[in-house]
Amino acid sequence: MSVVQPGAPAPDFSLARGDGGTLTLNEIKGQTTVFVFYPFAFSPVCTDQLNLYEEVLDQFTEQGATLYGVSCDATWSQTAFREKLGVTIEQLSDFEPKGAVSSAFGVLNEGGFPERALVIVGPDGIVRWSYQAPSPGDLPGANLIFDGLAAA
Repeated sequence: MSVVQPGAPAPDFSLARGDGGTLTLNEIKGQTTVFVFYPFAFSPVCTDQLNLYEEVLDQFTEQGATLYGVSCDATWSQTAFREKLGVTIEQLSDFEPKGAVSSAFGVLNEGGFPERALVIVGPDGIVRWSYQAPSPGDLPGANLIFDGLAAA
């Protein structure tokens, strides 16, 4: 399985938000969206990754992009993770049905967690750019997202 490729329509999805609501494909249409798939809340690399992206979040916003973290953790774990880190990047849960959205985006690991991947979806719902790290232990730098936004 490999990450969804540029030019493909983004898969239809429904991801749980920490406030009890959901985010769907229809809701992101009209904006540039960056999905940051990560394996586990509170793991060292995921912690570093979200902290790094938070540091330059204003620059992503200036380019018209909205970032969302996506993992198979429950919303309660994601909320605790976000609050502990002090980040504002909204976390979306792919917990139920577990991994369904990660699978649709081509990033579900055989172990039941998302690979570390980045997917940029354009305002028209088409994937504009995607990247999957060589391993879950590799942290994709913020420059990869900036390069992806430039390519999109």
